[in-house]
Amino acid sequence: MDNEARFSALNLVLPPAPEPKGVYTPLLKVGCFIYISGHLPVNNDGTLQRGKIGQDMDQDAGKLAARQVGLTILATLIANLGSLNRIKRVIKVFGMVNATTDFEKQPYIVNGCSELLVEVFGRENGIGVRSAVGVGSLPENVPVEIEAIFELNEE
Repeated sequence: MDNEARFSALNLVLPPAPEPKGVYTPLLKVGCFIYISGHLPVNNDGTLQRGKIGQDMDQDAGKLAARQVGLTILATLIANLGSLNRIKRVIKVFGMVNATTDFEKQPYIVNGCSELLVEVFGRENGIGVRSAVGVGSLPENVPVEIEAIFELNEE
């Protein structure tokens, strides 16, 4: 099954692909790699999910927010590449978790995005290297921000 077929079978609803809020591009192609700028959890109506994990939301809500970031990344890929079949594999996911200083489950939160990428790209190509770090704050007080690198299929 290809990426588009797996994606269609999941019956996912994507949020709108976000527009840059600063001096950067959401996606950059360099050789056979796609670099995705840090993405936030954009809801289907274009609003942002907000809150600090451990204070405003629990870890399960944080994991769902990370999944929403994954959906936002997929929206950016489709908007810029036209098809998820252009993606060969996930290379790297870097997640930043806005949490209280005593929160220690950052990997659990970022799994929300990582698990989605496995669902869409398959186990063999959907798992790359990853970092999950805690931070004291993120833009707009979102619970999680994630950037990623993907390898393109040969054109």
